[in-house]
Amino acid sequence: MSSKEPRWTQTWLGGIRSAGVDLGYPGERLGLPEEGSGSIAGWGRRIAALVIDWMICTWAIVQLLLRMNPAEQPWAPAVVFALQYLILVGFMGQTFGHRLAGIRVAAMDGGNPRWLPVLVRTVLLCLVVPALIWDRDHRGVHDRVSNTMVVRM
Repeated sequence: MSSKEPRWTQTWLGGIRSAGVDLGYPGERLGLPEEGSGSIAGWGRRIAALVIDWMICTWAIVQLLLRMNPAEQPWAPAVVFALQYLILVGFMGQTFGHRLAGIRVAAMDGGNPRWLPVLVRTVLLCLVVPALIWDRDHRGVHDRVSNTMVVRM
């Protein structure tokens, strides 16, 4: 084995990039910039937006506004989350968490997504598992099915 070739454990453990295969940056295949406005949002921003939205739904709306205990009615935060997500992304292309994290949901043409794709995306996002399976452009199953992407503002 040549000293210039990676060891088999490096390619297996480190993924395809460690084998010398260049897949490009996330969003390159979609014609998006690598950095700045319009580029694919990273996982840190997406998770931060999700946590902010979940806290707003659970604490501010379910507990304070509706006076419900999420421990006794665990479905309430999920329903509120789905409703706020559907309404806000449908009208503005982003939730409060997205706005604070500096990201938005966009259709593949760069504009705001239509209502049906937002509905499909919301249902799949609430199922959780589709959001955990993603491609090299950081698009989860919920993004791919609804033909959307999450980009930086």
